[in-house]
Amino acid sequence: MQHARSGDVGEQAAELWRRYTTVRNRSTQLIDGLSAEDCQVQSMPDVSPAKWHLAHTTWFFETFVLAESGAPHHAFDPLFGQLFNSYYNSVGRMHPRAQRGLLSRPALETVLKYRRHVDQEMRAALPALFAAGLAPRIELGLQHEEQHQELMLTDIQHVLSCNPLLPAYRSEEPPVSVPVVPTWMHCEAGMRRIGHQGDGFAFDNETPPCRVWLNAFELASRPVTNGEYRSFIQDGGYRDPLLWLADGWTQRQADDGDRPLYWQADLDHAFGLHGLQPLDPDAPVCHLSYYEADAYARWVGMRLPTEAEWESMMIERGIAWNTGEGATCPRIGGAPAIGQVWEWTSSAYAPYPGFRAAPGAIGEYNGKFMCNQFVLRGGSCATPPGHARPSYRNFFPPAARWQFSGLRLARDA
Repeated sequence: MQHARSGDVGEQAAELWRRYTTVRNRSTQLIDGLSAEDCQVQSMPDVSPAKWHLAHTTWFFETFVLAESGAPHHAFDPLFGQLFNSYYNSVGRMHPRAQRGLLSRPALETVLKYRRHVDQEMRAALPALFAAGLAPRIELGLQHEEQHQELMLTDIQHVLSCNPLLPAYRSEEPPVSVPVVPTWMHCEAGMRRIGHQGDGFAFDNETPPCRVWLNAFELASRPVTNGEYRSFIQDGGYRDPLLWLADGWTQRQADDGDRPLYWQADLDHAFGLHGLQPLDPDAPVCHLSYYEADAYARWVGMRLPTEAEWESMMIERGIAWNTGEGATCPRIGGAPAIGQVWEWTSSAYAPYPGFRAAPGAIGEYNGKFMCNQFVLRGGSCATPPGHARPSYRNFFPPAARWQFSGLRLARDA
């Protein structure tokens, strides 16, 4: 085996530290303009306070990097291990998820001090971390923090939507979409290979690559828009049980829902991170559950794509990512693109053949959630630039709506 020269290791460490500080700084930038009270609220069990996100991502580095490095480490507060553990049962006790909003202590300023403390320890231990082979674990922590950056935005939006003042997270005017006439992208039948391949980071649930057979199909060149979805509502789509899966119809009756989350009753306005705004008819519809996406597809006589169809088409067509680049609402540009809304697929979240969870507590990251969830692909306007890729597998329960989740139509060819 050829070993890296010390100069190469130094350069790699310096580059990793630059990325570390960039990612960590972005997390704290996301609360610019928010009050400590804004960062404290938990508006539903699926939402976590912004303060908790800031602390949990720090806990990840403290628990899974510093504590395993062998380098001297001083815990900021030993009790934080319980307060900010999310779901790692093998690590120890955790505060109940639905009660994170009750953690008025530690204060936001203390959490920010905690972040600075761990950052300083990470910087001091960087040579030892590299020597211990923990650079991949640091990258995993950064990818994990980027996931929480997206969750911070979606959670803040839900928190602010519960305030009758409907305050805006960002004061500037949101971007306006360009009308784009959809076309159909054709894919011939054949064997395809999906999953992460080659170099670069990937989560374990993207591996190992596997071969799948696909019948000929077609995929829409863009996601479904607000205007198109509004026609579904106006045609009585929420009142027709023949369009809905049984669980979806039961939920719709229970919550009396008749429109996407954040849409106003007039169907002409919607709440978002820019506050209450006129509904952009050409923007991708979002904040849909799997049930809503599936019902719309049935209404137009189409279907949702499988995740294998989605990934294969995006790779074969080389469709570029139209990432949010710091934007806080989805839009459609002048060319086929992905990355503005997460797109529901019809695929249940399950392991690829040969999947093995990583050993130890870190193996709890993805594998144990491969049940009762559906896969979404593509990324959203809230996804940090560069975070998503064709093989990226997001997943949520079918009733989830607070994410930037929409749909792209598919049909058999």
